[in-house]
Amino acid sequence: MQHKPVELDANDPQFSWDGAQKLMVGGFAVGGVALAAAAGLGAAQGDHFVGFFHSYQVAFVYFLAIALGCLFFVTWHHLIRAGWSVVVRRLFEFGAGTMPILALLSLPVVVPAALGADGLFTWVNPELVAKDHLLAHKEPYLNVPFFVVRVVLYFGLWIWMARYFVGFSKAQDKDGDWTKTARAQGHAAPLMIFFALTLTFAAVDFIMSLEPHWYSTIIGVYYFAASAMSAQATVILLAKFLQGRGKLMKVITTEHYHDLGKLLFAFTFFWAYIAFSQYMLIWYANIPEGTIWYQHRQHGQWVPFAFFLLFGHFAIPFVGLISRNVKRATTFLAFWAGWMLFMHWVDMYYLVMPSLFEHGGYDDHYIPLSILDPLCMIGVGGIFIGALAMGMRGSFLVPMKDPRLNESLAFENM
Repeated sequence: MQHKPVELDANDPQFSWDGAQKLMVGGFAVGGVALAAAAGLGAAQGDHFVGFFHSYQVAFVYFLAIALGCLFFVTWHHLIRAGWSVVVRRLFEFGAGTMPILALLSLPVVVPAALGADGLFTWVNPELVAKDHLLAHKEPYLNVPFFVVRVVLYFGLWIWMARYFVGFSKAQDKDGDWTKTARAQGHAAPLMIFFALTLTFAAVDFIMSLEPHWYSTIIGVYYFAASAMSAQATVILLAKFLQGRGKLMKVITTEHYHDLGKLLFAFTFFWAYIAFSQYMLIWYANIPEGTIWYQHRQHGQWVPFAFFLLFGHFAIPFVGLISRNVKRATTFLAFWAGWMLFMHWVDMYYLVMPSLFEHGGYDDHYIPLSILDPLCMIGVGGIFIGALAMGMRGSFLVPMKDPRLNESLAFENM
């Protein structure tokens, strides 16, 4: 470890952004208005908010995945003592720092369930559980008090991890204490274990339990793959956005974009591997409790939707990202990052929306697209962007005194 990093000029305007305050206010305002409109339209549908809850859940797990992916990469960079990524690590830290706001955004998911509303989770309904042997068997896990406790534990850990890693990083900008980095590296390994466990159980609670008869031992890894991929895409676009405003021009180079592109490509491929593994194992076993999940997704309009997910999330970006030149051309790389974030939404929609059919009144031959879907995405997305900007206020855009800053600034791909 190098204890005397290069000294960056703290007064250089490229290392801070005074537009964060405006973006924060705008994001929160747009998000709040959009969610209020979505809730109003959801009430007008007269379906006890079932449609609203599912559209909201798509948006919630979408942005939660990005924040979790950012938190993973912050922890991972310390775990492996990465040097190349120091100049982009702060951007991941901004994403991880949205966890307290995402905890608040989980309330529309958790509070209705805690109050006994089964518009999202059918296992909340005690009458249905009493009539269903399989749900009764799963009741020791799928019950409201334990669910609430688990969610509190998830967000408690994630918020603490984000505050720990981001807090020491920003404090180091002022005092240059290299021992903070050493302590973070020592804590990264055990925290990564707890992170993996909580992400896995969160995927079970927020996604798999939407269709409680279904089970998959790979759903946690599936959601992790989506999280890691979407976080890379988000940071690529954030870096491009800031450089478009004259920030970080001297520190984030083509070499760093190249590695971010390689990770985006890697996790795009990893997602496809996990998605295929889940399908192949369920198809081969042919157990009713497993195949029921795919039965909703293999007829009617869901068939072309599934093929679009397959080709759009893997085959097309695989060809588009495989070239070294694309990873080093920031405009092309930003396009593919945006494409993958769109396909991330398609993926989350595919995971969540067919669970509407658990509630009756919906024809599973048709994709239930409605105005609630974009409103919820704009609502949760606006608040997420506001939270991202809130973390950027008064903060440097790069770890100014990290002991590996020299290594990152001089980084070149082989």
